[in-house]
Amino acid sequence: MPAWAGAEEVLSWRDCIEEARKNNPDLIVAVESVNEQKAGKAITASGLFPQINGEADISRAANSTKSEFSRTSKRSTNNSFTYGVDLDQLIFDGFKTINDVHSGSENIKAAEQGYRFTSSDVRLTLRTAFVNLFGSQEMIVVAEQIIKIRKDNLGLISLRYKSGLEHKGALLTAEANLAEANFGLSQSKRNVEYAQVQLNKAMGRKELKPVYANGDFTVRDTAREKPDLENLVKNNPSLLQAIAEKRSAAFGVKSAYGNFFPKITGNMGADKTNYYWPPRNSEWNIGLAMSVPIFEGGLKIAQLSQAKALHRQTEANERVVKDAAIVLLEQTWIKLQDALETVEVQYKTLLAAQERSNIAQAQYSTGFISFDNWIIIENDLVKAKKAYLDAQTNALLAEANWIQAKGETLEYEE
Repeated sequence: MPAWAGAEEVLSWRDCIEEARKNNPDLIVAVESVNEQKAGKAITASGLFPQINGEADISRAANSTKSEFSRTSKRSTNNSFTYGVDLDQLIFDGFKTINDVHSGSENIKAAEQGYRFTSSDVRLTLRTAFVNLFGSQEMIVVAEQIIKIRKDNLGLISLRYKSGLEHKGALLTAEANLAEANFGLSQSKRNVEYAQVQLNKAMGRKELKPVYANGDFTVRDTAREKPDLENLVKNNPSLLQAIAEKRSAAFGVKSAYGNFFPKITGNMGADKTNYYWPPRNSEWNIGLAMSVPIFEGGLKIAQLSQAKALHRQTEANERVVKDAAIVLLEQTWIKLQDALETVEVQYKTLLAAQERSNIAQAQYSTGFISFDNWIIIENDLVKAKKAYLDAQTNALLAEANWIQAKGETLEYEE
């Protein structure tokens, strides 16, 4: 770890995962969405159980009567006390409530897959922020190396210029190259600060803290052998969520058909009532009630049509999601392979550029090559250092996108 990172909190990739799992707001929303669907199913299922209500009533009534032969009136009051329990039980409703419960179960599955999908997206965001911070930190190291190269170049050119062996244009070019290198270092430090903000927010922190990403450029999920995409997509959370939504809609159609059947409920009750407390007169009742839809202005037919349309929509959406997931898998796999091969190419390019620079510097010092030829070789070395670091960073980002395309969550480790 470089000296400039000493005052910052050092975080590994595992540390970031653990913190994001606890604090990321998107994950919190997804968890509560699952809880909401579970509560919704419980609300629906409650209709299958007996509904028992207790009641108590205390009333006082007064009336006055006037005699036909007298101007005086007679006033009387009556008290009434009642308490008891009532029970209602659904017996048959065309299986509407049962199908609504099944639909609720599928909604829970959809929400659970929605959580997995969110977790996959959070992992990509978190990994991208971590890699960007790590890459920006390494760019500071590269920028410092480039500054050293430019300073050495300027020192050599200055000696040759003072001895009359080099023209002023070469000296000004060397000074401009050093200024550009210093700007690159300042820019890299600002990029680190921005990447720190990204990582803090991806972990779900409310307060921004300076952090240092501790990692390496090893790509572990290389997927060199192309997997069976059709088989791989079967576990994709976006597809599983679409399947659960389709099944929920299918139960919704069955529930809509249930609206056309009679609804039968049983009821019973027991009361104590009298004009004084405690009441001692007992009353009880038991019976069946049936309601049959006859005409509601086409409401039930419209509800059935709506349910069928939603089911067809979810069927088509399943195909859309599956096709998109397969295309994304193909695309990200290709980009991952390209990125891995680019790293290999840029590494060889860097080795060649370093060797050419060593040779050219010796040749320039002894006057065997001109400044114009030498500075081109030095510029190639600077570009090669930056290109190799960019290739390593892009390979890690390509890996992160490939893992997200597979639908892997925060818990995924290769």
